[in-house]
Amino acid sequence: VEAATFNDETELWIVTTDSGERFTCKYCIMATGCLSVPQVPQIAGREAFAGPTYYTGWWPHAGVDLSGKRVGVIGTGSSAIQAIPHIAEAAGQLYVFQRTPNYSVPAHNGPVAPERIRAVKENYAEFRQAARESRSGFVTAPSRYQEISALEVTEEERQEQYAWRWSIGGFGFTGAFSDLLRSQEANETAAEFVRERIREIVDDPDVAEKLTPRDYAIGTKRLCLDTHYYETYNRDNVTLVDIRSAPIDEITPTGLRTTGNAYEFDILVFATGFDAMTGALLAIDIRGRDGLSLRDEWAAGPRTYLGVAMAGFPNLFTITGPGSPSVLSNMMTSIEQHVEWVSDCIDYMEENRIRTIEPRREDQDEWVDHVNEVGNMTLYPKTGSWYMGANIPGKTRVFMPYVGGVGAYREKCDEVAAGGYTGFDLCH
Repeated sequence: VEAATFNDETELWIVTTDSGERFTCKYCIMATGCLSVPQVPQIAGREAFAGPTYYTGWWPHAGVDLSGKRVGVIGTGSSAIQAIPHIAEAAGQLYVFQRTPNYSVPAHNGPVAPERIRAVKENYAEFRQAARESRSGFVTAPSRYQEISALEVTEEERQEQYAWRWSIGGFGFTGAFSDLLRSQEANETAAEFVRERIREIVDDPDVAEKLTPRDYAIGTKRLCLDTHYYETYNRDNVTLVDIRSAPIDEITPTGLRTTGNAYEFDILVFATGFDAMTGALLAIDIRGRDGLSLRDEWAAGPRTYLGVAMAGFPNLFTITGPGSPSVLSNMMTSIEQHVEWVSDCIDYMEENRIRTIEPRREDQDEWVDHVNEVGNMTLYPKTGSWYMGANIPGKTRVFMPYVGGVGAYREKCDEVAAGGYTGFDLCH
């Protein structure tokens, strides 16, 4: 899809594709994904490399034969942390080029005990409802410490909680205490626990230090989950290259050159992330009433009402768009909630013979202010992350997701719908 244009006379959307096809529709739902447009890094000589080049976000379905090959991976974000252990097992030599080390906790994926499966399935409806009402969209292991500041307990209690969360694995680690994403001092206690685990796992102290994040709060970049990521750097065929101290000068036909050294490899892998949340939407030329351009509207950062609709763009809905819990939640739970809300909205419009619906600009502005206010109560905006658009050169830095919680957000959306879609203009 290349363009979506609202026709003011017919009040229909015209959607065009790169093959010249045209579709008209009353409703246009942008289910384009928050992490679906990989970032292509602007590195000198990027097209010069003579060997195969791959992006983790565009990995071939047929797989890649890495057997015995020399492989270079640029990036150490979530995709890289998942891919690097597998690449290391197959490759003859792996060079990992890291600019920013990431915090990662064990995923502990593996066979699930039959009694655990039985317990979940016997209580599945309750389990799903608890996820819908939760803060993050998934149910974490319950603990009374979740409602307590990390600074209100003893050092021994803190260490016990972090060790327990580490043994369980998963995103629940930063939910160990109530204020890990609001208090820098509290956050530092969790960050230091993970740093200590890195020092324990990685044999070479110099490599461990390179892998240790120190200049941002844990959880304010996407917390990564791994299977033996840090252990991978104990392998003889893995070399970690710090490109913060010696940046990449250029990619060459046989590898790449940093300011400190030259490296040769057979395969190049870009694990350089995504143009998150807005990339897929702005890749399409979306024009609303009177030719209003979404790219222009969002030049200073995305503006939505509830992350599901935009003023000036009638009958256009976004699934988990900016201004909703989106990437800060269990995406399955949040996508499901948006799909159900949009479906109910369309049913309401058809039953009541409503031609168009769009947010009032003043209500949209109020929601954007609320999203910013809640976000600024946390540590998230203090970190240059893709939540802020900081990984894309020239992209306006603004905290894009809604951090108020999945359950609270659902209540707000339900309240809007129950009130006959308050905050929206409905035209009969």
